[in-house]
Order: sequence, then C-alpha cells, then structure tokens
Amino acid sequence: MKVHYINILLFAFPLNILVNTHKKPSITPHHTPKIPTTRLLCECELFEPANYDSDPQMRAVMDNFSKQTQQRFHEYDESLQSKRMQCKDKCDKEIQKIILKDKLEKQMKQELTTLETKITTDDIPTCICEKSVADKMEKGCLRCAGVFSGGVAPSVGLLGGIGVYGWKMGAPTVAMELAKQAGIEEGVKTVIAQIKGISIFNPYLESVECSKYITKLNYDNVSGLMKAVQAAIKSTGETCEANSGDIVCETIYNKVERFLPVVQAGKQATTTTTETVKNAALDTIESTATTCTTAITASIIAIVVIVLIMVIIYKILRYRRKKKMKKKLQYIKLLEE
Repeated sequence: MKVHYINILLFAFPLNILVNTHKKPSITPHHTPKIPTTRLLCECELFEPANYDSDPQMRAVMDNFSKQTQQRFHEYDESLQSKRMQCKDKCDKEIQKIILKDKLEKQMKQELTTLETKITTDDIPTCICEKSVADKMEKGCLRCAGVFSGGVAPSVGLLGGIGVYGWKMGAPTVAMELAKQAGIEEGVKTVIAQIKGISIFNPYLESVECSKYITKLNYDNVSGLMKAVQAAIKSTGETCEANSGDIVCETIYNKVERFLPVVQAGKQATTTTTETVKNAALDTIESTATTCTTAITASIIAIVVIVLIMVIIYKILRYRRKKKMKKKLQYIKLLEE
C-alpha cells in the first residue's frame, strides 16, 4: 500500500510541473503556427430564408404552427374573458352583500339610538303582531276542513241515513192508519148514499144530515144501521113504531134484508179505498225516501268537494308560508355572516 502511495505522489509531481509550465508564456514555445478560426458557410446555402419560403413542406409546417398558435391564443383569450366575468360577478355579489350589511347595520344603529330606554310594564303591548290575511285564511280553511271532514260529513251521512231509514220504517204504519180512516169515511159516505137512494126513505131523510147518525161505529152492521135510520127519521118529528103498519116503519124494524146490501156496499167501499190510499201512500213514501237518499248523497258529495277545496287552499297557503319563512331564514343567515 505504501508503494502505491509513493507512485501516485511521484506521478502527480511531473503533472504539476507541466500545468505550471503551460500557463507561463515565457516558457511556452513560439514556433507553433496559429490556426485561423474562420468558418465558411458555403455548404449551408440550402437553408437560407429564400429556400425556406420556396420549400412546400417547410411552408406547410410554418402554416400549421401559425394556425395552432392563433388557436391557442384565441382559446386562452376566451378562457381569460370567462374567468374575468366570473370574477366580476362574484365581486359584484360580494360588494352588494357588503353594502347591504353596512346599510342594515346603519339602520339598526339608528333605530337602537332612537329607542326609549325607560320602558314600564304599561308600555308593553298585549298583542305583539297582527296575523296576515293568508295566515288567517290558512287557519280558517284548516278549521273548516277539520269540522266538515271530521264531523259534519260523517254526521250528515250517518244521521241522515238513520233518519231516512227510521222515517221509511215508521211511515207505512202511519200510512196504514190514514188509509183506514179514509176507507171508513168513504164507507160511511157510501152507506149514506145507499140509504138515501132507497125510495121509501128518501122523503124522510132528504133534509136530514145523516152523518150525525150514521157513523163509523154503526155503518158496517145491520142492527146499528137500522137504529141510526130510526133516529134520523125521529129527528124530523115523525113517529115510527114497530106495529104501526107503515111501510117505512115495517121496513126499518122487520126488513133486515133491505139493509144487508147497503152494509156490504159500505164495507166494499171501505176496503177498496183503504187499499188505494195505502198503495198511493207507500209509493209516495218510497219515492220520497229515494229522493231524500239522493239528496243526502249529493250533499255528502258537495261537502267532500268543499273539504277538498279547503284542503288544497290550506296546502297552498302553507307552502307559501314555508317558502316565506325559508327566505327569512336565509336572510337572517346572510346577516349573521
């Protein structure tokens, strides 16, 4: 290892002598001729500007480069303009926010300075704010919709149906009673007409009001009818005995067969009139019940339509109120920022 170190040092010494000798001009030999540095460009005439312009390939390359450069500059200009517009809009919005904030702060300061600090309990108003027409309408529609849909419509449908059903069940009984009364009245009229139609009774009973004597209690039985005719004849002042020999009195007391057709005609008139009046009353009841049911159905449909309209109005007003509250919250948030 020591031998290598010695060789390296011995080699470095002559190198140092050569370097220093080369730098000193007094030691440098002067017999070396100077080489000129002139450079001739005769061989580069092909690359002159005239040759560039006349070369079609070079011309195409230059045109392509020019077009790409112009396109790049145009795109850069458009992007720069769009960024400027965005920045301008953003700056305008920020400026408007700052102006609005300053304006609101000034107004709040002015209002706070004008407020009176001495406030008593008497100065506190009982009503803080008055509701708008939209809020009143919203609550009114909600209340009406709740009343109609929750109470009125079901009540109309339920109670109305129950009322019509009860009336329809009870009406035939009343109609039957009325039909019986009408039949009895018609039977009494028929019996009176039959009695006055008998030739031997007509002179005596022509001026007598027979309805006082022939009633619903005696028109349908022979004995009662005979007694009624006797009372009617006696009311005229005539006396009629059983064995007087008079044809009228003999007929009244002994000729029962003369009264049987009259009683049968009265009963037949009563039955016919009762059936006719009953059928007419039942038809009237049925048609009236149908009409009432139709009217109740139409009323329920109308109420449901009104409820739907009120619900729609309530939804619209509620949506508008929510939208207004959302704007207020955004405005308050903007003020806080």
